[in-house]
Amino acid sequence: MPRFSANLSMLYSEHTFLDRFAAAADDGFTAVEYLGPYDETPDNVARALQANGLTQALFNLPSGDWAGGERGIGGLPGREAEFREGVTRAIDYAAALGCTQINCLAGIAPAGREAAHEAVLVENLKFAADALGQNGIRLLLEPINTRDIPGFLVTRSDQALRIMDAVGSGNLWLQYDFYHMQIMQGDLLPTFERLQDRIAHVQIADTPGRHEPGTGEIAYPFVLRSLDRLGYDGWVGCEYKPAGGTSAGLGWIRDWMGTKT
Repeated sequence: MPRFSANLSMLYSEHTFLDRFAAAADDGFTAVEYLGPYDETPDNVARALQANGLTQALFNLPSGDWAGGERGIGGLPGREAEFREGVTRAIDYAAALGCTQINCLAGIAPAGREAAHEAVLVENLKFAADALGQNGIRLLLEPINTRDIPGFLVTRSDQALRIMDAVGSGNLWLQYDFYHMQIMQGDLLPTFERLQDRIAHVQIADTPGRHEPGTGEIAYPFVLRSLDRLGYDGWVGCEYKPAGGTSAGLGWIRDWMGTKT
């Protein structure tokens, strides 16, 4: 049975960040994830996890000036020192939160400069994979669609695998988001099955709209049954924008759990 993780960057937005942990637990989630915990102290986030019996499934490395439009700095030339400082900071948070997976956002590359940015990304990933591995933490790389983030550097699963091969680390894994990959390439389950041995985390949302499963074109009952059939035992991150309130929109997960009892 898939294990669902609530993405607190998108779900429960009616609450403050630290109050979202209790809201997720009240709805039956046993794990959470989010873009990053860095606006709070590690101790405050750890208390929110522990008070609500939650596992920290994932968070991202520091991603630059998010409010200013940056979407990761992994592939940004001239920001290598900042990237390395971010790795150290993320390790400190992961230790406090008991988190064993951290995702790297590659960032946006100007048209025509993709190769230079990718070369920086490869070197940064080598550093991060080694540093995180020494602390028992997996490093993940996520392809993201160019509709939501125009110009994003890593956009397809095979491109991500090519970059991962260039890094050459046994501690670099693919984060496979069905929403992003439906937009960019389709062929969702055959691609997942082909790459499953290198996938460490899954995320879901429906398209169009990036709302909860059942609101769009992706056949999520089939997807979830297939994850079971294929033996995927990682977390399934619910990274979607609720069409209404988060709790009111969880009928899809209640229906799914009901079919599995």
